[in-house]
Amino acid sequence: MSVSQILPLILLLPLMGAFINGTIGKSLSKVMVGTIATGVMAVSFVLAVMAFMSVQHGESVTVHLFTMIKTSSFSLNARLFADNLSMWMTLIVTGVGTLIHLFSMGYMKHDAGYYKFFTYLNLFIFAMLVLVLGSNYFMLFFGWEGVGICSYLLIGFWYQDFKNTLAARKAFIMNRIGDLGLLIGLFLILGKFGTLEYGEVANAVMTEGFEISEMLIFGITICLFIGATGKSAQIPLFTWLPDAMAGPTPVSALIHAATMVTAGIFLTVRSNFLFELDGAHLTKDIMLYVGLATSIVAAFIAMRQNDIKKVLAYSTVSQLGMLFVALGMGAYTAAMFHVTTHAFFKALLFLGSGSVIHAMSDEQDIRKMGGLRKKIPITHITFLIGTLAISGIPLLSGFYSKDEIIGHAFESHKFVYFALMFSSALTAIYMFRLYFVTFFGTFRGTHEQEHHLHEGPASMTLPLVILAILSIFGGLLNLPGVFLHNGTHWLSHYYAHNVSGSGIQMGEHADPNTTLMLMVAAGAMAVIIAIVTYIVYVKKNSLPAADEDVKGLAKASAMKLYFDEIYDFLFVRPVLWISEKGAHYFEGVFLHRSVVGIGKVIGKSGDLVRKIQTGRTDNYILWMVFGIIGLIVYYIIYYKN
Repeated sequence: MSVSQILPLILLLPLMGAFINGTIGKSLSKVMVGTIATGVMAVSFVLAVMAFMSVQHGESVTVHLFTMIKTSSFSLNARLFADNLSMWMTLIVTGVGTLIHLFSMGYMKHDAGYYKFFTYLNLFIFAMLVLVLGSNYFMLFFGWEGVGICSYLLIGFWYQDFKNTLAARKAFIMNRIGDLGLLIGLFLILGKFGTLEYGEVANAVMTEGFEISEMLIFGITICLFIGATGKSAQIPLFTWLPDAMAGPTPVSALIHAATMVTAGIFLTVRSNFLFELDGAHLTKDIMLYVGLATSIVAAFIAMRQNDIKKVLAYSTVSQLGMLFVALGMGAYTAAMFHVTTHAFFKALLFLGSGSVIHAMSDEQDIRKMGGLRKKIPITHITFLIGTLAISGIPLLSGFYSKDEIIGHAFESHKFVYFALMFSSALTAIYMFRLYFVTFFGTFRGTHEQEHHLHEGPASMTLPLVILAILSIFGGLLNLPGVFLHNGTHWLSHYYAHNVSGSGIQMGEHADPNTTLMLMVAAGAMAVIIAIVTYIVYVKKNSLPAADEDVKGLAKASAMKLYFDEIYDFLFVRPVLWISEKGAHYFEGVFLHRSVVGIGKVIGKSGDLVRKIQTGRTDNYILWMVFGIIGLIVYYIIYYKN
């Protein structure tokens, strides 16, 4: 099969799975529903691998599906575009997505909404594939909104609990704020270039003699970045992501590892031809420091969270902040490298947390766990591997990808380097705290929970093992030159051909020897932190303090730096107050008076008309005489002259 034949199938298979389960899934067995949903994902992944093999050397393939809008000066086409970037993202989405679907077959088997869950999950993947495979910004926006609505459906999947509905609504609204920025940016692109096709916009900016004001470029790129802050959870639009933990754990894994939160990263890398123009320097600086602040703030908040999923959620926000630091420095390959390894170990950690929650009868508070390593050994070992990877322990995937970003920072932004090292230290602290409190010590749950403790079925443990292997060896994708003769840097060479067909090569400037020195320092720091946290939480058997006993900075961390309270005071309450007052005035005053007033006018008009209707014949004859005289006068004045 050719790539042009494969691409539509990659996209349509998840949609077909969603359609089948959405229409007849209720009448099918749960095994059949899960097999259909997971099967279409597996086939889509195999097809993605086949397409990926065809675009490794800078080739690109465009497949025209249909024309949506066509005028004399503008056309909007639905096209699929396979190049290095889109196919790499497709591999991540379909590959990790397949493992999450497989895990869900065991995790959700007792849920009454089983068929509905897999319908939404397949639809989520379809929307993300539209986002990454589309050839223009319109299709990206279509997929962008698609993952937004699917996340709303999945976060609020257990809508019987009202707090889950609130979490879904919060995610939806905060993303709409970012989406408005993206939409404005797309209108600016369309207004300037007359097209939304990536290739046409890229060719235009590369054309010799092309002129565009720096202010307009800043406007376009800052709007794109605002859109990215919503989807990829950056300050100030990051508070929705931890609340998204209200959904089933596989949803958390899908959002955090393979789909939604990487959309903002993809948008920025795809638009690198715009972000490399002179007018975008300020946007990149803003991106860098917003990402840096987000990375540190989220890591600090994670330090005192006790919900196993909330810790991982803030970890994702922190890692995304680091990715935006890389993008702000122009280290696009380093960012995509970390997106890849992060997808592996974050999916592993979330699915591992799901396995823990499954074993603990839905308990998520790590203070009520402990000693689980002997009860669920596969989950324990794989969760440990994920913890080592995200903490930057040497020779695991996160060690290479995260420290490549840190190496770039050392070369060009010394302050940013030290700030990222601080963020990395916090990451290692809260992750090892999470690991040791959960899996070591004595069991602190109930007798019923202890009696129920067991490893999940093969459908849950197999994805953990596969992701653990990827989390160990994923760093080989872009191994620095200091480890092998002339190095591999395979991913750097892969992306060096082009990004989005622009022909602009990604600038990667970190010196290999310097990178090695920095890696040793970062790796040593992570190992030391692991040892110290082991002493604190295992040897000394320290446990996280009760909520009422937490004070000072620890209290601020536990309370998430009061971001929700601040937003509630500054935005939510004023908007609700204005809405209530507006509703009271509009309904209670304006509408009431309007309805009553109209009634009175009609009544008065009726009174006047009623006076004319006397019922006496002589009155009617008199009015007829007046009418005839009026017509005669009108005729004399206007027609005789």
